[in-house]
Amino acid sequence: MDSKPMVPLNFKRRDEAAMRDAAKAHYEMIRTRRTVREFSTDPVPREIIEDCIRAAGTAPSGANLQPWHFAAVSNPVLKRKIREASEVEEREFYESRAPEEWLNVLKPFQTDAIKPFIEKAPWLIPVFSVNSYINDQGRKQQTYYPKESVGIATGFLINALHAAGLVTLTHTPSPMNFLNRILNRPASEKPFLLLIVGYPADGVRVPGNSRKPLEEIATFI
Repeated sequence: MDSKPMVPLNFKRRDEAAMRDAAKAHYEMIRTRRTVREFSTDPVPREIIEDCIRAAGTAPSGANLQPWHFAAVSNPVLKRKIREASEVEEREFYESRAPEEWLNVLKPFQTDAIKPFIEKAPWLIPVFSVNSYINDQGRKQQTYYPKESVGIATGFLINALHAAGLVTLTHTPSPMNFLNRILNRPASEKPFLLLIVGYPADGVRVPGNSRKPLEEIATFI
């Protein structure tokens, strides 16, 4: 990335009451987010996906190298290819690679190697971690903390999609290098996860899982 001059911070301090209201409102919004495995085929306008990806692109990153690429896929032919390749890896996982303990943990979620949601949802967003790029001098440049940076950006993306009124599923078949081949992405990019995006199917049900309370996930010292 080009070096840019320092600019004033665009920041307006709020009074504490407004801050409390904003923090509470955001929590009440995001606490309703749930992972969904059954999607409607209803279309989602591209501009909504574009703005959510723009939001993801504001995430912090190592040395501001922004080491991410979001491949937004709506093409049904590509979705079919991604589903077929994903299910090959998933069958191998469920039949031979997954330890029994891991399969037992998955049982309440009723998952298996068949992934119809990949074709049914209107959008797939494979997220890639960019490990290197060609800089302005034509030389290969490594990125720094790409995995951590892409993880943060993906969190921003999921948050933005939920705020826009959509549901998501984080899908991680392993390995995922078939995404590079199908989507013609370079070897310098490593698939991070496959995000399924759309509206929930009518009558969809989700596990009644609770979130850990604050005292189990945080320490104030």
